[in-house]
Amino acid sequence: MGEFMSVKRDDRSGDRVLGLQQRICRRDFLNATLLASGGTLLNSLTPAELLAQRQQTWGGYTGEGDYRDSNGNTEEVVRAAHAVRDGAFDSLPADTVDTGEVFDCVVVGGGISGLAAALYFNDQAAGSRRTCLVLENHPIFGGEAKRNEFLVDGHRLLGPQGSNQWIAPLSGSAMDKLYDRIGFDWKAFKYQTWNSSLPELPLSQTSYQHLYLMPSTFGFYFGAKLGQQAGLWVTDPWGKNLEGTPLSGSVRAELLKWHGNSGAGSKFGEVKGEGPFNYWGDEKSRHLDSITVEDQMVQQFGISRETIRMFLATFFAQGFGVGPDALSAFAAYAFLPPTSTRGPESWQSWPDGNAGIARHIIKTLLPDSIEGAPSLQGVSWGSVNFGALDRPASPVRVRLNATVVRVEHDTAPERSNYVWVTYTRGGKTYRLKALTAVMAGGCWITPHIVRDLPSTHHEAFSEFHRSACLVANVAVRNWKFLYKLGITGGRWFGGLGDWTEVRKVATFATDQKTIGPDSPTVLTLYIPLYSPGLPLKTQGIKGRTELLSTPFVDYERKIREQFTEMFSGTGFDARRDIAGIVLNRWGHAFVNPQPGFFFGKDGKPAPRDVLRNKPFGRIAFANTDLSGVMDHPNAVAEAHRAVYQIWGAVS
Repeated sequence: MGEFMSVKRDDRSGDRVLGLQQRICRRDFLNATLLASGGTLLNSLTPAELLAQRQQTWGGYTGEGDYRDSNGNTEEVVRAAHAVRDGAFDSLPADTVDTGEVFDCVVVGGGISGLAAALYFNDQAAGSRRTCLVLENHPIFGGEAKRNEFLVDGHRLLGPQGSNQWIAPLSGSAMDKLYDRIGFDWKAFKYQTWNSSLPELPLSQTSYQHLYLMPSTFGFYFGAKLGQQAGLWVTDPWGKNLEGTPLSGSVRAELLKWHGNSGAGSKFGEVKGEGPFNYWGDEKSRHLDSITVEDQMVQQFGISRETIRMFLATFFAQGFGVGPDALSAFAAYAFLPPTSTRGPESWQSWPDGNAGIARHIIKTLLPDSIEGAPSLQGVSWGSVNFGALDRPASPVRVRLNATVVRVEHDTAPERSNYVWVTYTRGGKTYRLKALTAVMAGGCWITPHIVRDLPSTHHEAFSEFHRSACLVANVAVRNWKFLYKLGITGGRWFGGLGDWTEVRKVATFATDQKTIGPDSPTVLTLYIPLYSPGLPLKTQGIKGRTELLSTPFVDYERKIREQFTEMFSGTGFDARRDIAGIVLNRWGHAFVNPQPGFFFGKDGKPAPRDVLRNKPFGRIAFANTDLSGVMDHPNAVAEAHRAVYQIWGAVS
């Protein structure tokens, strides 16, 4: 199975039974910004000191394929980000190299928002010989829309590193037009069919669908945290009205009241019976933005805060990184467009999450960048031609492993003629000129990079909070242990994470056109790190510190223990059945829109509006952060707005 990694471990009792001595695929990479922010909390240690203390190496198994070097950030990115925060680039290093390059637009950040900005700029500039450069600090484009790849018993398996799920667009919508522009033939998606002599269990098309719908093939697991020392699975818990669960009568009543009024299939408990309203800016929406989701649930349903935090917080944390105690109540409505009629049947995903969408944009911009035809199968299977990304003759170029450390106007923003962009690459510092810049990176680092920001913008950025998430992909050789329980996925209460599920995948991206309990698959665990009841900023710091200070072996042990506890009764054997584990650590995975984020408070404008309403000189701001909702349609929309804001400076 490709490259293997063995890690020295303590000789703990049970480790051998759990398979911790097995030579399987393992990967441990830390997020750069996590280390940068964690350093402050952990006595301001540098990344090198932190790594030395943990005896953590940057090498090891990274998976197969194009993304094997980018399950998180490289050491170079970590050091550069930490240096930016600590002021190492407050003045230019004496050995800074002026590349002599001048671009019409430089996009900082090569995630979906940054790639979309390059696409829109290139389309707008068609025939005008305008040039655009994307600077991306990772070894490959995509931001959090990247993938993990495994080879299990000869089969190629993919899993998402972060960004996942897409929804079939409404005809004629902006996303419908974008998908058409990049050759993303979403109507051609065909999924694996059942192939087993055993009765079929329906499977989801996405790693998220069952979390919200929880159909009859979904189960709840109750362990020691809820008094079930031997462990208890309850299948189809909602269909059984929670009968058979160890929950008290009062808790069952609260949960059933919430479930009955939240709207089956609604992602975040959108309230029924409230009547329609203009989502953006009317009296009701502004009221919702003045309270938390938890406040609204307590007031409307009479549910206790204890029940919300124990059993319902995960619905919100999976989309926003923190629980309802810290989120603006309007967040539950902001996730879905008010005109949407799309139901759960429209929820789909690539086998590798939204990496497929990022790859389609790259293939459109630079046809030689991915080998093969511009089709679903070609873009999914084709290898990246890294040499084609940054060719001087191309009107659009993508420069990888380039960490931007300074962006500033040449003079006062209102009188400026260009923007200086400084970046580090391979241990050296470079700078170039741009007529315009689009900042498509995260809100946590942008105010440290843009050097001439006014106080209004610094204050706005201070209202953007982000929280951590661990995405673990566990490749298993079969999922018979789930089938024997009569389920395809489930939730658990207590332990690492709280849900996973088997999904059928699109056939263009796999050599397995059918699926059954004997099929190898990837079980993805999304593990937001939040602490209900603490101040929002504190929750983010605490989660990032946990992510930083927990070695890979500890997370692996927890995963193996969790799976063994829940599934050993139906034949699961961690030593035999786990074929590979990849961790993706994201220290700033989610933006957390607190009350006041969407419409402002105390007479002040919403922080996102300060950054979105007009460009700052020759600089505009993109990234999904500014929408308050972490999904790729919003990342694309912010990119579209930013490009058209700065277009006048080059036209």
